[in-house]
Amino acid sequence: MANSKYEYVKKFELDDKLPPFNWIVVRIDGCHFHKFSEIHEFEKPNDENALNLMNACASSMLTHFSDIIFAYGVSDEYSFVVKEKSEFYQRRSSKIVSLFVSYFTSLYITKWKDFFPNKEIKEIPYFDARAVCYPKAKILKDYLSWRQVDCHINNQYNTCFWMLVKSGLTEKEAQLRLKGTQTKEKNEILFQQFGINYDKLPEMLKKGSCVYRKMVEEIVKTDECGNPIKRARNIITLDHIDIIGPKFWDENPYILQED
Repeated sequence: MANSKYEYVKKFELDDKLPPFNWIVVRIDGCHFHKFSEIHEFEKPNDENALNLMNACASSMLTHFSDIIFAYGVSDEYSFVVKEKSEFYQRRSSKIVSLFVSYFTSLYITKWKDFFPNKEIKEIPYFDARAVCYPKAKILKDYLSWRQVDCHINNQYNTCFWMLVKSGLTEKEAQLRLKGTQTKEKNEILFQQFGINYDKLPEMLKKGSCVYRKMVEEIVKTDECGNPIKRARNIITLDHIDIIGPKFWDENPYILQED
């Protein structure tokens, strides 16, 4: 009730507005997904249906929230980049985080049957989330590079680990076998013992997933002389590409364009 004697309690709410003119990253991460993946018998080391479910949820996030300009995901994690000058929910951290994570979780449950038509959800999935601000595009790119490097490191280790376990080693024995090994040694284990060339694994597994609006030109009609009239349009796109080097950002400068 407005202007009641009880309205003073609002003074206890914290001001959690995120700083202006900063890129906002909301990172969503599955809670206890190790157990969740076991209960639902996800394929090891990677269940492509589970990864594609996460990607579908991320694509729908960009469809629903126009302030999200880019997303990067790996395993049960997704980072959503909100544009630098966004005033979405007055940049209130608690509002943005709770809205993103609740909507993503709803999508995950709603889309489950699209990717696991023969599996029922036996346990409710849930995610945690946090918001972090980055003042410059370069720092934001470094953040995304960090996540992609982690994708490679974790995927290479997990691929080796689970191949060793499937070959007869216990999980503890597989951990000891890989302890202290470097990239080259893991590649040798995969190729020499299992005939797997790591470089030829699907790009989604090695590089993770990027969701963004790709600017394309489409022919909408022709003029009186038959010449095509084109119009620029943004299409939500899913790619599995390198975002550490400059090539992607040079080809899509509008994504992280700073004013």
